[in-house]
Amino acid sequence: MTGKKQQGKRVLPGFGLTMGITVAMLSLLVLIPLASILAYSFRLSFDEFWELISRPNVRQAFLTSTGCAFLAALINCVFGLNLAWILVRYDFPGRRLMDAMIELPFALPTSVAGITLSRMYSDQGVLGQLLQKIGVKASYSKVGIVIAMVFIGIPFVVRALQPVLEKLPKSLEEASEMLGASRIYTFRRVILPELMPALLTGFGLALARGIGEYGSVIYISGNSEKAGTQVVSYVIMQKLNSGSVDYEGAAAIALVLLVVSFLLLFLVSVVQIAAGRRTKG
Repeated sequence: MTGKKQQGKRVLPGFGLTMGITVAMLSLLVLIPLASILAYSFRLSFDEFWELISRPNVRQAFLTSTGCAFLAALINCVFGLNLAWILVRYDFPGRRLMDAMIELPFALPTSVAGITLSRMYSDQGVLGQLLQKIGVKASYSKVGIVIAMVFIGIPFVVRALQPVLEKLPKSLEEASEMLGASRIYTFRRVILPELMPALLTGFGLALARGIGEYGSVIYISGNSEKAGTQVVSYVIMQKLNSGSVDYEGAAAIALVLLVVSFLLLFLVSVVQIAAGRRTKG
């Protein structure tokens, strides 16, 4: 009897108090700000709302943000998997330093990252000059947008994969090799299915972060409507920084961006759940 009482004790207060604090913080930090977006956007009629989001510059900004974020998330999956594999499976001098540097895009202000990247990849920058020799213009183009989104998104993929790789038994690889399987076959049929749910999680987080990114993208993109390098966050800032502040228009565009992000995360979650069930089966 005493054992059951001790087992039922909780470190935190009772469910009611804990749940109340959780709901209050969630409402203040997430739900109420999101509800304000709905409130401002609903001030527009449906015709005004549709006319606003169907403007050529707004439509192009959505295509640029989602397309570049999707490509950057794919690149992060490839290099993030390789980086996580090296950090987990190999022991080398400077490994802890490299592991700590993964958090740099989280700690570094995005505006600082944007200024640094735009300078390095400009026509006079070290990396920009190297890319120009092979005919690639990075700064003030969609290539630069993808580079900035890769920079801010790769920690999501690495941190999602590391715990799974640490728990993945090496005996699976050894058994596959003993049965005569090649390294490529072992990775594709043994290792990758185990990593797929975590990889999709990192992909979804990097994608969502890239779609709404502003600070690291704004300096390297060029913000040219003619070149199609305006992102959605820049269009929203234009609405708020113009002579007559257009809160309703900014909220309407932000609402579409919010819905797109939720749908993308929902689709990634569905695929992740299906991959996890198939792996367990």
